[in-house]
Amino acid sequence: MWAISKLTLREIISKRIFLITIIMTVVFLALYGTAIYFAGKEMPNEGPGAEAGPEIVLMQQFVSSQLLGAGLYFSSFIAALLAILSSVSAISGEVASHQIDTWLMRPISRTQFVLGKFFGLTVLMVLYVAALFFSIVLIHQGIGAEWMMLDLGVAQLIKAVSVFVLQPFVLIAFGLLLSTRMTTLNAGIVSIVLYGAAFIGGFIEQFGAILEKATLINLGIVMSLVYPIDSIYRKMTDLLFNTSDNPLAFAQGGMFTSISAPSNALVWYAALYGIAVLGFAVYSFRKRDV
Repeated sequence: MWAISKLTLREIISKRIFLITIIMTVVFLALYGTAIYFAGKEMPNEGPGAEAGPEIVLMQQFVSSQLLGAGLYFSSFIAALLAILSSVSAISGEVASHQIDTWLMRPISRTQFVLGKFFGLTVLMVLYVAALFFSIVLIHQGIGAEWMMLDLGVAQLIKAVSVFVLQPFVLIAFGLLLSTRMTTLNAGIVSIVLYGAAFIGGFIEQFGAILEKATLINLGIVMSLVYPIDSIYRKMTDLLFNTSDNPLAFAQGGMFTSISAPSNALVWYAALYGIAVLGFAVYSFRKRDV
């Protein structure tokens, strides 16, 4: 199993899509850093040594949180695309090229094959997501002006990144499940559509919380149960910005934070969801006739 994990890591790293992703990530971080730098210069203030009024402080807090939230939001999008595109071809690609025959002739069970693919992809994506998370935070806190500095403790960062890395865990498990039964193209389409639907459901839930509409909130919760990707992102922002039970959460963080924050139980549900989906992927591949 571990041999398959190592080979999977080497295969993904050697692919052009990984190189393109790394290049685009560097470009994204450079653009984000540029935006942070100029935003710090352009924000109005009341001059050195003067105490900013409450309106200025609130506006600064809003802009700073929005910029950090936007960076993490688009980081989540980039990482999700890489996780989806790398996982949906992990098994279907082997079947289509008939390389699976070579693997199955060896003393390796189908369960070991699927788990090896999963662990190889997950290790790579967890490291990538964690590096991307801390890069965004360091750029925001290091390049931004003094007024942009947010009070982010070490415990907050550790809790937030621990939840954030659940996204590739769930995405890869789901992508492997689809890859055991669908072609790469079909599995990719289904994964991307569900990913988009999950985030739309999350925005619907947030608007429902703002408008105090239970129907919209429940619709978002149902979507979180079907595909808990957005709930992972929302919980991460909740832990990072400490928006739980904060009446000024929306004013401070805007659309990239969470008014209707997921509970801890939903995070555990997302973890169990990923484990269950991985189990179904193993079962599906063991029953498939290749």
